[in-house]
Amino acid sequence: MPRAKEEIKCSGCGNKLTQKAKFCPECGQKVIKDELVKEIEKEESKKVQPVEIIEEEPKLKKEKNEKWKKYVYPIIAIIITLGLCLAMFTMYYKYYLKNLVIETTKETVTVTDTGISAAVNKVYDSVVIIENYVDKQLYATGTGFVYKTEGDTSYILTNSHVIQNATSVKVVFTDEKREEVEVVGSDSYSDIAVLAVDSDKVKKVAEIGDSTKLNVGDTAFTVGAPLDSATYGWTVTRGVISGTNRLVTITDNNNSSIMMEVLQTDAAINNGNSGGPLCNSNGEVIGITNMKLASSSIEGMGFAIPIEKAAEYADKFISGESVAHPYLGVYMYDSSNTYYSRGKTGLYIEEVEKNSPADKAGLKKGDKILSINGKEVEDSTHFKYELYKLKVGEKVKITVDRDGKEKTITVTLGSTGKNA
Repeated sequence: MPRAKEEIKCSGCGNKLTQKAKFCPECGQKVIKDELVKEIEKEESKKVQPVEIIEEEPKLKKEKNEKWKKYVYPIIAIIITLGLCLAMFTMYYKYYLKNLVIETTKETVTVTDTGISAAVNKVYDSVVIIENYVDKQLYATGTGFVYKTEGDTSYILTNSHVIQNATSVKVVFTDEKREEVEVVGSDSYSDIAVLAVDSDKVKKVAEIGDSTKLNVGDTAFTVGAPLDSATYGWTVTRGVISGTNRLVTITDNNNSSIMMEVLQTDAAINNGNSGGPLCNSNGEVIGITNMKLASSSIEGMGFAIPIEKAAEYADKFISGESVAHPYLGVYMYDSSNTYYSRGKTGLYIEEVEKNSPADKAGLKKGDKILSINGKEVEDSTHFKYELYKLKVGEKVKITVDRDGKEKTITVTLGSTGKNA
């Protein structure tokens, strides 16, 4: 702002003077301008200074304090929050996460594998190569194993289809010695056969296990002669038990479809393995491998007859007991498999043998079979599976649909006849 005009007075007499006056006209005293300027500045400072001291300085300090508080408090809050989070994570890791990681590690390191050589050695020398001869010519080969020894005779288990149509059978032991053997018994439905050889020719007898104690995932292995027995004899393949109590359908030696309850494994089973042992991790035989049950279009699916079922038939052969399957006396057809079914589905009786158990009980041609002993059946394979669980002489209830009405007929099973 421009400086305000001030009145100039003589310092001697107090007379008013002009801005340009150098001497007072009244008393003649010289006017000193420096003193005048100092007087003016002194008066101005008196007016300005109180405003600066009293009003401006406190305001600036207050604003500075407010800005400081605006940033400090959030920073302190962030530091405290991070500290709490770190403390909580430390507690979580110490009392939970750390224990969890240790437990997982324990489960992992318990899965150890040192091989199965000890188990293989227990069964290896009991395994033999089966040679099927027709008119002194080698027709086919398969596998078997020494099942038991009684006195001077040892018995070898294999599949029935391995020795099918043979005029003579020989076995080869692990020492490459070849011996001709006797066929004690064979059954196409169970696909079990038993051979006999002198005990002094045998190197080892297999230990028999219990297939009913198996769990899915248990280690399993086979010993056999896949493909070319001269090159690949006593090949060991390893896998696990993939399933138990599997129902599969195969064609027997008479070109008839049958259903079997078997073990499933992913251990490789190839042509020539049929009749060989499927063993557990202790080297005990738990089943008899069967290539006829395997599918050439699917890898990693092999099957074996449970050892209990095989032993049941083998012991009958060894004791001289005949193996008789229940006989009903009917010819059946699956309507879905015929050209003239005209939309009909199910299992029908095509013909009833005269004086057969079925004929005596009252079953008739054209009856549609619905169930056997209360279990529904849809085809002849399933029907025979349920029928062959029964024994000769047992009574069975067969429910049929005759002219649109259900009828249950009780049949006493016989013991002769090649058909169902």
